[in-house]
Amino acid sequence: MIKQHKLPERSLIRLIAKSAQRNPEATALIHGSETISYANLQTRIHRLAANLTKLGITKGDRVGIWLPNVPEWIESLFACAYVGAISVSVNTRYRKSEVTDILSRSGCKALVFSSNYKTIQFSSILHEIREDLQQELEILIVVGQINEEIKNTTNVQIFPYESLLENVTPVQPMGAGSSSCIMFTTSGTTNLPKLVVHNQATVSLHSKNVATALDLDRPNATVLQAIPFCGVFGFSQAIAALSSGASVLCVPSFDIKATLKLIQNHQVTHLNGSDEMFDRLVKYSQNPAAFRSVTFCGYANFTPSLTDIVEKADKLGLKLVGLYGASELLAFLATQKSNATPSKRVRMGGFPVNKNTNVRVRNPKTGKLLGQGSVGELEFKCISLMEGYYKDPEATKSAITIDGFFRSGDLGKLCKDGSFEFLSRMGDVLRLGGFLVNPQEIETFIQGHPAVLGCQVVGIDGPGKPSCVAFIIIEDTLNISEDEIILFCQDNLAKYKVPSHIFFIEKFPTTTGPNGTKIQRSVLRDLAESKILSQNHEI
Repeated sequence: MIKQHKLPERSLIRLIAKSAQRNPEATALIHGSETISYANLQTRIHRLAANLTKLGITKGDRVGIWLPNVPEWIESLFACAYVGAISVSVNTRYRKSEVTDILSRSGCKALVFSSNYKTIQFSSILHEIREDLQQELEILIVVGQINEEIKNTTNVQIFPYESLLENVTPVQPMGAGSSSCIMFTTSGTTNLPKLVVHNQATVSLHSKNVATALDLDRPNATVLQAIPFCGVFGFSQAIAALSSGASVLCVPSFDIKATLKLIQNHQVTHLNGSDEMFDRLVKYSQNPAAFRSVTFCGYANFTPSLTDIVEKADKLGLKLVGLYGASELLAFLATQKSNATPSKRVRMGGFPVNKNTNVRVRNPKTGKLLGQGSVGELEFKCISLMEGYYKDPEATKSAITIDGFFRSGDLGKLCKDGSFEFLSRMGDVLRLGGFLVNPQEIETFIQGHPAVLGCQVVGIDGPGKPSCVAFIIIEDTLNISEDEIILFCQDNLAKYKVPSHIFFIEKFPTTTGPNGTKIQRSVLRDLAESKILSQNHEI
């Protein structure tokens, strides 16, 4: 039995403690054949926190979590929150360039990672970037076997994750509601993703609102966790489930046949994901009985071509509802109603899960606030608003108005029934693989190739899912192929960021206006679509 210290109000560790107190033997996490009760989860978190303290992890330190959807992700998050450290969420799809950037800019002191997981060679990537992180990274915590590649990593302490679950003297909680606890990446206005920071009170209070809105405190509620913990969508879902005492079914990698089996075997009640995920489920199984236990399905519209997914899902008894969220606001900020018509449920946005959330729309050109039905930039004032962008006060000031509203960069409108509707992103931010990506991030990387003089990346709605295309200007004296550029990207960028096509161009189309000369990205987008169409016809 662990010694109980007084837990700070609105802290994450208090959130777990309450769930464990209500029903200690209830299942918190499921992973394969492993189940972890709330009481056991609490014990593991306390032990991990105590051992992290012994390693020198303390309040304000940053700890990277680079894991798939496994229980160790959740345990690491809450253990860091216990000692007041900040978890840095590292996307499992990231590769050398991206991981180096995130760990370096966040100043991670420790990194929790898997030695290897299926097709993701974590240790190999880490070995490549270690030289770039000599100053910051001091501790590696390894989930799984410590292989030779990890053993050969120099100037760093290496610990098996399991060794940090040994019983030691409990420590006093250092994290409080006001303590920063999680850091996500988001697309920004520069070539590098910004780092969004939330505190424990923000996450804790929002999770309770989400749990209520999604009816997660119903008996035997079980959430299928196929969306990654490392993203704000999956994170918000998991914390809401744990705050209400529901079971979280961890799915490290999405396999359609295995997922359908999990839904039936565990009687999943809550199924949230992207439109692409639901499209695959609907295509694979035409049997309504397969989804009989599901009571809530929230979906994110990442693929514009899947306009009929709500109607298709309806035929199988899956009442998909549109959602809204952002890294700066957390996911599930709003949701459509399950009893609404398909024409309303298909819309992204909905009714805020917290009744005190204020939503308004502003004309981005004139700055004037707009009424119902008028389209402009959505602005939000809510309890789930971020603390700010890490070490970027100027960006934070620019994103939040004087009266506390977040400028979302999203176009939308207010509806007569009190809801709001998200219509599209403002500007040229891309939606790739379910993530927002600034094209400048990909452009800057490609321009690092010695043969490339200039690069412009645009998004296209490809077959099945959105992708991106790169237009490149190269040195006249150098001979380089499309395959070489794609291979260059594949070795260093997440798969979803790798352009589907590379087109070489002599100069970019431009237009000159009162504010200077601008590249016509819309012309490039049209050109990309025509070139791809031409290639398909040739085939």
